[in-house]
Formats: sequence, structure tokens, C-alpha cells
Amino acid sequence: MNDNRDLSFQWNRRKINDVILYALIYICASLSVVILVGIIAYVFIRGVGSVNIGFLTSVTSVLKGTVGIAGNIVNTVLIIFLTMILATPIGVGAAIYLNEYAKPGKLVSLIEFATETLSGIPSIIFGLFGMMFFGQTLGMGYSLITGSLTLILMVLPLITRNTQEALKTVPDGYRQGAVGLGAGKWHTIRTILLPCSMPGIITGVILAIGRIVGESAALLFTAGSAKALPKTLTGIFSKIFESGGTMTVQLYLSATSEGDFDTAFAIAVVLLILVFLINIGTKKLTKKYDVTREK
Repeated sequence: MNDNRDLSFQWNRRKINDVILYALIYICASLSVVILVGIIAYVFIRGVGSVNIGFLTSVTSVLKGTVGIAGNIVNTVLIIFLTMILATPIGVGAAIYLNEYAKPGKLVSLIEFATETLSGIPSIIFGLFGMMFFGQTLGMGYSLITGSLTLILMVLPLITRNTQEALKTVPDGYRQGAVGLGAGKWHTIRTILLPCSMPGIITGVILAIGRIVGESAALLFTAGSAKALPKTLTGIFSKIFESGGTMTVQLYLSATSEGDFDTAFAIAVVLLILVFLINIGTKKLTKKYDVTREK
């Protein structure tokens, strides 16, 4: 009889603990959502009134009396393109080597430790290094190419680690089956492993783009803050070797140096919309490749 009472007491106590834990989890989740919605709502209320076609297609000019971020948008697009066109193949290639070719040992452990350490270094340190090495030692000065080379060092660990984890999720049976059919190592990687791990690779690449879009500290030291819009199509290519401020850099300058909070919040609205589009694009692309893999 006492045993039944003890079991009943323990069961009731466990049920109460489960209810308390569930309540705490839901409270924390709800608090996170409320904070996110509050930040987004505050930014949109403060800045959406200043966002219009003129703001997106013109450049700030005291003589013309215009306020715009067209030059900053072009600089942001250029720096994303320059960074990802170099960082993506290097990061994916490094992950393929570490996961498929390199034998487990001290070298692999050292490389993985280095990538993990790089991902934890503050961005301001990357900016200082980029300014001293790429900007002064190599003579590139304040330019978009200097900023891009610095950002490559920042996003490489993110792309590499995500690609590694994606490759690890591919069942070993796929590799063994390909070898059994006489396929070579590279053929197996190119036709089986990479397509199967594509959702994870895409996620890593888009997360890297998100970090580039939101970066400001490193770019202040390397890319500069110029916001002029190229006058010709060929001027876009020469712009790579000139100073150029991204949207986040201009947001920082507008809020601190210039004290123009209306422009700062307007840029914040554009950045939030861009982040939403990136997240939606990530989900659609990963879902597409998941469906393809299932088929």
C-alpha cells in the first residue's frame, strides 16, 4: 500500500515538474518573439516614412538637396559579389578536403581548430588586420577589394563548417555504393555528395551573405565610407578599387557622426527587409533541393 502511495506521489511530482518546465519554455519563447516584434515594429515606425523611390535611387547631396543611399546599395552588392565569388569555392573546397580526402590526425584537428578560432575573433580585429595588411602592406588602400578580402577571412569558417556538417549527413552507403559501381572519388563527390549536401551548403553561403550585409566595424577600417554612385557602367568595375561605404557603414555614420536618425532608421528598414528576403530565399532554396533529393 505504501509502495503505491510512493509511486503516486512521485508521478504527481514529476507531472508538476513537467508542467513548470513547459511553462518556462513557452514563457521564454514568447518573450523572444515579443522582443523581436518590438524591435522590428519600433524600427519600421521610426524609419518607414523616410523610405521612398528617391531615397533608394539617389545619393545624398547638399547642393541638390537630396538624401539617398543608391551609392551604398551599389557598394553593398559589389562587396557581396566580390567576397562570395572567392570565399564560396575556397570554403567548399576546404570542407571537401577535410571531410573526404584528409585522414583524421593532427593536421585536420589543427585546421578545424583554426577555423573555429577564426569564427570567434571579433570583427574589429579583422578590420585592423585588413587595413594594415591589404590596405597598407599590399598598397590597396581604402577600397572595396580591401574590404572584400577582409570579409573573406571572416566568412570562410562559416562556409567551411556548414559544408562539412552537410557532407557528414550524407549516408556512407552512398559512398560505398558509388565505389561498388566503379565510380572514382571526385566523380562520387561531384555527382552524389555535393547534390545531396546542397541544402546545407546553400544555408552556409546565405548565412555568410547575411553576415556581410550586417558588417560595419571591419569595413570602416578597410572599405571606407564613400557613397558616390558610379556615373557609367564601366565605372562600376573601377569602383572596386575605390573607397565605398555599405548600407551598414552609412547607418553607423548617420546615427553617430551626422546625427541624422531619420536616415539611420530608414536604412535600418531597408536592411531588415533585405534580411527577411534572405531568410525566405534560404528556406525556398533548401526546400527545393530537399524535394529534389527525395525524388
